[in-house]
Amino acid sequence: MAKYNFLKFITILLAMIAVYFYFFKEKFSEYNLKKSISACVVGQQRTSESFNMEESKKYCEEVVRKKKENK
Repeated sequence: MAKYNFLKFITILLAMIAVYFYFFKEKFSEYNLKKSISACVVGQQRTSESFNMEESKKYCEEVVRKKKENK
């Protein structure tokens, strides 16, 4: 009986850890994407003579999302 309870406990624990990592990945994936886009916009601002915030943001979103999909 103790072995059954131990296996049940381990199974529940592993399921909880898997669910936690699933949500953790989803939450911070979007955060990392936003940070990458912001860094790209700052780079565009520093290297461009005529800087347009909206155009740079759209360009950076396309580039970063395309790189993310290729991984």
